[in-house]
This record gives sequence, structure tokens and C-alpha cells, in this order.
Amino acid sequence: MPARDTHLWRPYTQMKGAIPPLEAVRTHGSRIVLADGRELVDGIASWWTAVHGYNHPHIRQALVAQAEAMPHVMFGGLTHAPAERLAARLAALLPGDLDHVFFTDSGSVAVEVALKMAVQLWINRGVPGRTRILAFREGYHGDTLGAMSVCDPEEGMHRRFGAYLPAQLFCDLPRDAGTTAALDAALARHRGELAAVIVEPLVQGAGGMRMHTPETLAAIGRLARRHGLPLILDEIFTGFGRTGTLFACEQAGLVPDILCLSKALTGGTLALAATVASAEVFAGFWSDDPAAALMHGPTFMANPLACAAANASLDLFETEPRLDQARAIGARLADGLEPLRGRPGIRDVRTLGAIGVVQFGRAPDLADLKRRLVARGTWVRPFGDILYLTPALTIGPADLDHLIASVAAAARECAAA
Repeated sequence: MPARDTHLWRPYTQMKGAIPPLEAVRTHGSRIVLADGRELVDGIASWWTAVHGYNHPHIRQALVAQAEAMPHVMFGGLTHAPAERLAARLAALLPGDLDHVFFTDSGSVAVEVALKMAVQLWINRGVPGRTRILAFREGYHGDTLGAMSVCDPEEGMHRRFGAYLPAQLFCDLPRDAGTTAALDAALARHRGELAAVIVEPLVQGAGGMRMHTPETLAAIGRLARRHGLPLILDEIFTGFGRTGTLFACEQAGLVPDILCLSKALTGGTLALAATVASAEVFAGFWSDDPAAALMHGPTFMANPLACAAANASLDLFETEPRLDQARAIGARLADGLEPLRGRPGIRDVRTLGAIGVVQFGRAPDLADLKRRLVARGTWVRPFGDILYLTPALTIGPADLDHLIASVAAAARECAAA
């Protein structure tokens, strides 16, 4: 590898023999400019974050203004207007009584906080032994300890840590009468030890871009309520328009007890996450007892720069037609990828909102697939047996068509190899 890369340890990468990464020097719109002058159309919006495209002037202006006034101040014992405004706006946008916002700095930590909230809620109520979480197979919730423990224990990337992780309970998503009955029975059998249920609504993202219906999500909500368990929705991937509605839970008419946000929260500019709790959950921590407080506090919690970017991002959802754009992208993805269905080596093609997925019959040579995509002027990061697109919601028609054509061509070639 180049000398300049000697000291970097890269994500999800076996560093021995790793292919040298491409050097990015600039971004604009839906494009990444490389050091050698090439431009790649970004098909995944920098891990699903840059929903407004890169370098949106409104977000950039908000960052400049906030940097001049106050880039950061600790949130312990102090507060500031960007965080106050952002929390109020999120509470107004989210369904039901999700009114209490706890800021962190990554999606994994937002999940950690949600799990701690659920477990401590029972402790604060004086109910012992309820420390396990029911999660779903093929799910993914992050890379930190608690988040890893609710990821798929067999097929997920964290399976080597099984002996290290808290022992959680896993079920299949309730897609039919049999799996619904099995989930109901598991909740009844383990109710005395469970603290909460957690699920990614409508799309299990990094676990394989597996999709389920609003009816499946609603069934999870009904069963959690029936058994008196808080429901945690992980909308880190699905939040902010990706599924065609601002939040995926809207499509099921479902109000969770705790909801996690990150990824697109700042429009792909700075790290920020939020764990949002209902009035009932928050009331479980409202006490004269100091020990009943939620004992969590990231150093850069509610960073003013990040909050300013998030407020600017919400402005854009209010003033520009992001949800219409998401639905239009979805229609184009469905039309463009459908011809791959049924081809030799292709197991499935599926779309939802501004998400398009091609699933191979067996995992392709990912290094070769990535090379083919870059050679066609696109930046897409396939994993396992999945090649997917989650472009910026602002992507232009020409760039979107180029992405679809490039993915379709590379998929045909690799499926036939």
C-alpha cells in the first residue's frame, strides 16, 4: 500500500493484502472527485448519509455561521440554541409522544442508549431480572458491545464475539401465521426476563437489505404491546426519507417507545445521533433519586456544529420536495433493475423507497465487482451477496440512469462469471 496509508486501519477491511483505497479530494452533488481527476457517481450517499447530495449550500452556510459563533461546548450543565431547536423539531416531526431527545454521536451509540434506557426502565420500576432484548434474525444494529449483541448471531459480521456478548433472544420476523405465533410464544415464555423488543422498520439494512411489509412491522408492535414490552425502532438507516416517508414507522401507523436516529440526520456532514423516548419512558427516569437518572453522556453530545447542520437538513426537508424525490427514485430503480430478475446467477431484485437491491445466487468476487463499478464511473459498495443503491435523494436523472446502467451491467457480468 502507499506510504501515506501505512498508519491507517480501515473499516471492515482485512489490512493484509487490502486493495489500496481510492483517494477522494472533493465532492459535489452526487459525485466524488478522485485525486487522479476521475469523478464517480456515488450510489450509496456515503453510507446513506448525504440525502441532500454533497456540499449543499444551505447546510454549508449553517456550519460556517455556527463555527464562527461556537463550534462546541460541553452539554453537561450547559445548553445551547441549536440543540434546543433540533430536539423540539424532531419531537414535532416524530409520531405520537416521542418527545424526549437524547443526543449522541453515532448510530451504534444511539442503540446503546436505547438498550440502556429499556433495561434501566425496569430497574427504576423495581422489577428485577429484565435485562435481555428480543431482536430479529438477519438484523444489524451497530458495532459497539450492546449493539453487536442484538445483531444476527449466526450470519452477521459479529458472530465471532458470541462468547463475549450479552445473551439476547432472537426470532424470525413475523411474516406469516407461523412466525407470528412463534414470536408471540417466545415473548410469553421469556417475558419475565425481557426488557424490550428492537427492530429495523421495513428494511434490515447492513444485515442484507432484507425488506418486510408494514403489516409485519405492525404485528411486531401489537405483540410487544400485548406482552407489555417497550418497542425500540432502529431508524438509523430508514429515517429521513429513505423508504419514501420521513420515517419508516409511519407506513405501519406505529409509534414506538424509543426510536434511534443517525446517518442522514445532519445531511451527511457531521456525526450526530439521537435516541428519542416517549413520555412514558422518560417518566420512568423522573425521580427524586439521583441513581434513577440515565447515566450516559458522550463528550461531544449535542455538538453545536452538528446540531446546526441537522437543523439545516430539516429545513431542506421542509422547503424542498425530498419525499417526492425519494418516491421518484424508487420508481426509476424498480424499472431499471427489474430486467435483472430471473437472470442466471441473480436470486432476487427488490426496491423500497429510494433503495434498490440486486441479490446474487452466491456471493460474487467483491473486489472484482468493485473494480467493474469504478471502471464505469460509479461508487457503490457491495457486501456479501448484495449489490445495492441508496443514492442521494437529490440525484439528477442522468446520474441515476448512469448508476442503474452501471449496476445492471456489472451484475450481469459477475452473475455470469
